[in-house]
Amino acid sequence: MTPVLETERLALRKPNAADWPAARDFYMSERSSMAGGPKDEGKAWRQFAAIIGHWDICGCGLFAVTPKPSDQIVGLVGPWTPVDWPETELGWLMFEGAEGKSIAFEAASAARTHAYTTLGWTTAVSYIHKNNARSINLAERLGCTLDAEATQPKPDDPCLVYRHPGSALLASSETEGLLQ
Repeated sequence: MTPVLETERLALRKPNAADWPAARDFYMSERSSMAGGPKDEGKAWRQFAAIIGHWDICGCGLFAVTPKPSDQIVGLVGPWTPVDWPETELGWLMFEGAEGKSIAFEAASAARTHAYTTLGWTTAVSYIHKNNARSINLAERLGCTLDAEATQPKPDDPCLVYRHPGSALLASSETEGLLQ
């Protein structure tokens, strides 16, 4: 069964066909430039189909982030493990209008907890474009540290690799109330 994660303000669920228009708009916009875009409609469709397919192949994937009680997608956040990725990644893509509300932080925190507790991950990284200040800020807010020695997912197109606190450290920090 596909999980649905809930936070105080958000529901995170598997993306579905109804999410295509919002995903298309994101991938075809300049906003996606830090995530390999903008793409034409065909490439946007293929990327979104890969996100949905990742769930079927890997049993996990990017969650559609929806503010309660709406089911309108405002971003994609979660575990991402393509076969050629060197490490397990926690990724995020936030759509226009979702910034400045701590939605990405809340969703990424829930997705990371899910990856560590349900999926059994002990470590995670986030691959971030060097010019993506919002994502860098989010990674740092999540307690991640820059790992300059980490293997690049695309050596011909290097990115910053932010390492998340390990599952044991994160659990002890949350227990002590150190992470907000």
